[in-house]
Amino acid sequence: MTTEHEVLTYEMFGTAVREIAQQVVDSGYEPDLILSIARGGLGLGMGLGYALDVKNLSAVNVEFYTGVDERLDVPMMLPPTPDVVDLAGLRILIADDVADTGKTLEIVRAFCADHVAEARSAVIYEKPATVVLPDYVWRRTDRWIDFPWSADPPLVDRSGG
Repeated sequence: MTTEHEVLTYEMFGTAVREIAQQVVDSGYEPDLILSIARGGLGLGMGLGYALDVKNLSAVNVEFYTGVDERLDVPMMLPPTPDVVDLAGLRILIADDVADTGKTLEIVRAFCADHVAEARSAVIYEKPATVVLPDYVWRRTDRWIDFPWSADPPLVDRSGG
């Protein structure tokens, strides 16, 4: 991985959402639900919901990153998780900010696999090492990404440290 950073501004984020939404439209896929991976995928999921006129939005919490290029051994889904009964037979679009290792997308797709009619994924960025190739991607990079919502440190420290 290079030491240079990929910088995403809020303006570029707006462009990314519209361009990813256009990819979805152009593919003919019509999701019934957008499932955002919290926290990074929440903004993309909301934007795609508006752009694709999908009002059925949900979120799943997955913890993997603990710091800059620091992560747990495996991603962990945190409660509350969506009730799989609510996903039954739906065409879903899984939204996340980045497919880095792809393990987060992998665990969410596995969670949905036996319940949904079809699941596709959309990310702002895809990295070369991902084990899951998303269906819709705005940009590909091998750099660390500075997202506008996480570029500055939090205003409070809730880690207890």
